[in-house]
Amino acid sequence: MFGISALGWLHTLGSLPAIPLAAYMFIRHGRIVPRSTPGVLYLASMLIGGFTVFLVAKQPVSNAIGVITIALLLAGYGVGYVSWLGKARAYLETIFLSLTAFFLMVPTVSETLRRVPDGHPFVTDLQSPVLIGAQGGIALALVVGVTAQMVYLRRRGGRFA
Repeated sequence: MFGISALGWLHTLGSLPAIPLAAYMFIRHGRIVPRSTPGVLYLASMLIGGFTVFLVAKQPVSNAIGVITIALLLAGYGVGYVSWLGKARAYLETIFLSLTAFFLMVPTVSETLRRVPDGHPFVTDLQSPVLIGAQGGIALALVVGVTAQMVYLRRRGGRFA
């Protein structure tokens, strides 16, 4: 179904929970909260997706996105423990983890539009205006979202609520 291999399904189903988990945390907290139950589940799901992409990727850019996502994920979850960064920790954590959600959604939207509905996908060309518009919308959401997060943190003195 959808031309996905068994390893592809492992990758897809392993990383899929990260989407609603990220959405929940963005809606509830305005950010991905790494030291929470949804945050730990997000980390696990993103690591599954990040590491299995190397088994299923057909485009070199997919491997690059996987490496960048894993690096941002580890940095986002680790920066909160680097005390000498002071208030910068909150800003860096927020930026890094928001970027992981962006790097999750770019290939998710692209692959979904190129595979659904099965046999007659919405997009057959990588230069499709639908795909370019969807990717542009994701990029706009990243810019607006991170800007709003930075303003919120600035108003709170670099501390989370």
